[in-house]
Amino acid sequence: MGRSHHFHLDEGGHSITVNVGRGRDGEIELLVNGKVIAYREEHGPGMNVLTGELPGDPVRPFRVRVREPRLVPTGPRCTLELDGGAEQPMPERLVP
Repeated sequence: MGRSHHFHLDEGGHSITVNVGRGRDGEIELLVNGKVIAYREEHGPGMNVLTGELPGDPVRPFRVRVREPRLVPTGPRCTLELDGGAEQPMPERLVP
């Protein structure tokens, strides 16, 4: 059935976390500063995109792309896209 995956990045004094549920069809949560701001009940193989905003004046919109491999069960990869397209990989956190 697989395990859950957790990705985290600190950006501009804010915490961005992505939790991907077990299996290829589990839920995806996007949290900013520990608060859920976007949620997808299910995800499938391929690319899944969630959007959010970092607080501030002005707010900073961003996208998180979660790529679930279609053929090789290597687990998802997560990328943050911020400030008009600047991409940075989000490292996976191992949670016991």
